[in-house]
Amino acid sequence: MTVPEALIAFSVAAGLLTLTPGLDTALVLRTAASEGPRPAAYAAVGICLGTLGWGAAVGFGLGALLAASTLAFEILKWAGAAYLVWLGVHLIARPRERFDVAAARGPQAHGVQWLWRGALNNLLNPKAGIFYVSFLPQFIPQGVAVAPFAILLASLHVLMGLAWFAVLIGATRPIAGALQKAAVVRWLDRATGGLFLAFGVRLALERR
Repeated sequence: MTVPEALIAFSVAAGLLTLTPGLDTALVLRTAASEGPRPAAYAAVGICLGTLGWGAAVGFGLGALLAASTLAFEILKWAGAAYLVWLGVHLIARPRERFDVAAARGPQAHGVQWLWRGALNNLLNPKAGIFYVSFLPQFIPQGVAVAPFAILLASLHVLMGLAWFAVLIGATRPIAGALQKAAVVRWLDRATGGLFLAFGVRLALERR
C-alpha cells in the first residue's frame, strides 16, 4: 500500500467510523441537548484530544514493536485481525435496534471540565484503545516512519470528528431523532460491521 492509498483508505474507514454512533456521540448529543452548544463543544474537543492521544500511543508503541520483534508484530497483527473480524460479524449479525443517548449521563460539569470529561471518556474507554491498536496498523505503509504517520492518521480522524461533532451540535434534535430510528441504527451498524470484517480479513492476509 502506497502512502496516498493508505490515506484514502483510512479516510473512508475513519469517516464511516466517525458517523457510527457510540459513547462519544451520546456524550456530545446529550450535552448539547441538556447543557447547550458551548459545553458540548468543550466535550467534543476533549474527545478528539483523547483520539489523538490513542493515535500517538499506538504510533510510538507500534514503532518500538516493529523495531524490537517481528514475532511480536505478527502476534499483534493476528490478534487485531481476529478482533476486527469478530466485531464485524457481531455488528452484521446483531445490529442495535436503537441508540441510547442517555448512556452518556454523568455528573454535571462546567466549562473546561467538559473538555476533561470528553478526553477521559475516550482515554479511559478500553474499547477505544483495543480498536485503535487493531485498526491503525493496517494503514501504515511499509517503509514510512511509523509514529509520525500514525499521528497523521489520528489527526485526520480528529478533523473528521470535529466536523461531525459540529454538525451534531448544530442539529442536535433532528440527528438525535434519526438515531432513535431502528432502520438507521441497523444500517450504520451493518455497514460498519462489513467494513471491519473486510479490514480484519485484509489485515490477516497482509505480508510485510
